[in-house]
Amino acid sequence: MRIIISPAKKMIVDTDSLAPEGLPRFLDRTERLKAALEGMTPGELQKLWKCNDAIAAENVERLKTMDLRRGLTPAVLAYEGIQYRYLAPGVLEREPLAYIGEHLRILSGFYGLLGPFDGVTPYRLEMQARLAVDGCRDLYAFWGDQLAGALAEETDTVLNLASREYSRAVEPWLPDSVRFITCTFGELREGKIVEKGTMCKMARGQMVRWLAEQRVERPGDLRAFAELGYRFSPGHSDQDHLVFIKGGA
Repeated sequence: MRIIISPAKKMIVDTDSLAPEGLPRFLDRTERLKAALEGMTPGELQKLWKCNDAIAAENVERLKTMDLRRGLTPAVLAYEGIQYRYLAPGVLEREPLAYIGEHLRILSGFYGLLGPFDGVTPYRLEMQARLAVDGCRDLYAFWGDQLAGALAEETDTVLNLASREYSRAVEPWLPDSVRFITCTFGELREGKIVEKGTMCKMARGQMVRWLAEQRVERPGDLRAFAELGYRFSPGHSDQDHLVFIKGGA
């Protein structure tokens, strides 16, 4: 089983806690994206990034000095979003860390597919960014079937804990031989499942942590997840879509 999650916009440099175990698999393609970004003006970059002046200025400076091979941070420590705070890799013990090293994969518009201990540098490039590279209209076309192909080489089961923006870079390309299981975390309102962005991110991070601490290997065991007040809802789920309701029985 491989678990896929989204990255986070906010990133840090941490070269002290853990050493990277290697470089990203698709670094040659990342180099091409970097070159495309370097060929853009600050104004064009800000439009692409859809951010305020301060964030744009910070990332323009990052791009000027970006080194993809030195001074790197393990990916799982580099991202600082809500999901990663609940995953809390910095306090995981040795065996759970080994579990995420084997099972967890992080999707990225810039790096494609990352192992949690691949070395990365701070960047800004969301998967849905309209960046045309190598004749491709956007990043979904640029990455094509490569991310799904890499996952299919590793596993016959993908557990999707990524947002739609990122999961759609994988799901359409997976062969029929690979099972794709998606988890939904929501609240029941007037008979409908309602998802809230922040709560979903918390739950996804917490589930990764729980999977690692329990060292879950079988998809059937996912239904036992009962953290942050969520409970599995058989009535709202099917074989490949597992729904967890906050406050559910």
